[in-house]
Amino acid sequence: MFTGIVEEIGTVSNIAKGEKSIRISLMCNKILEDTKLGDSISVNGICLTVTHLSKDSFTADVMPETLRATNLRSLKGGDKVNLERALSPQNRFGGHIVSGHIDGTGTITQIDREDNAVWITIQTVDEILKYIIPKGSISVDGISLTVQHVDNMQFKISIIPHTRDYTILPMKKVGDVVNLECDIVGKYIERLMNFKSEEPREKITLSYLVENGF
Repeated sequence: MFTGIVEEIGTVSNIAKGEKSIRISLMCNKILEDTKLGDSISVNGICLTVTHLSKDSFTADVMPETLRATNLRSLKGGDKVNLERALSPQNRFGGHIVSGHIDGTGTITQIDREDNAVWITIQTVDEILKYIIPKGSISVDGISLTVQHVDNMQFKISIIPHTRDYTILPMKKVGDVVNLECDIVGKYIERLMNFKSEEPREKITLSYLVENGF
């Protein structure tokens, strides 16, 4: 589990391509301080497992489904990514619950500046928009952000100077694709509301046993 508070910007140092998968290596520093093999690290909001470590980088395998559902498929050497280690009991919970399991992607359609804030408009599909609410939380490339506006085609977020300084969002431009993970609470509520349990079994009686050959 993550919080959406980005700890470091990493750099793609190598991408080894398989038939439908990739093995990605990332240069970083802070993220490696207490990381060990098998740990989870959020890369642009995607939960990846550390498979190799060096003094200044780590490597992770990316499955075909992850490539299809995220913007990792467009990464190349030298690109920057948001990094966050999994939440530990000692951490402050500064963002919101982020699983690292991406719901899909969106496309940046507009970027506007207003004093010290930057407004970013992101267009996405109905399957994602239905979970987005005004003043609710959403993870954009692994960053915990507050939704300021939403309609039936897009939503808007406003980022503060700190977010600009410590994440890759300022490097984005109109037309870029970002990873989206909606607040998990809404998805659980929808599942529970629509869940249909099995029909209750008929009580076992003497007549029931006789009818079924016992």
